[in-house]
Amino acid sequence: MKLFSNSFQTLEQALDYAALKQKVIAHNIANVDTPNFKAKEVQFRTQFQQALEAYRTDPRHFEFKANINKFLVTTKNDLVYNHNRNNVDIDKEMSDLATNQIYYHALIERLNGKFNSLKTVIKGGK
Repeated sequence: MKLFSNSFQTLEQALDYAALKQKVIAHNIANVDTPNFKAKEVQFRTQFQQALEAYRTDPRHFEFKANINKFLVTTKNDLVYNHNRNNVDIDKEMSDLATNQIYYHALIERLNGKFNSLKTVIKGGK
């Protein structure tokens, strides 16, 4: 019997994703003026979609072991924004940074709510 649902694990993975995305965005912003620097981004949905699409239709099939916890950091090579062949769009990066911060804070609030619920149960509703 599991004491807790998978929500703690899911929230932990989402926080890992948000933290990695924060690092990648900060790295992009720090290199906005670096010649020939190519912006990076974190891929999550691709990994998540693969995990959702892989299911066994027959017990004889191999079991799919997806580790959604591992995120893919890719380099964007498609566009060049600056004369020095740098493709960091500072406006997009700042927007992504703000969006990621809101996402991170929402996850923290949800995790705090889970812990407060546990605290209430442990105290007997007091």
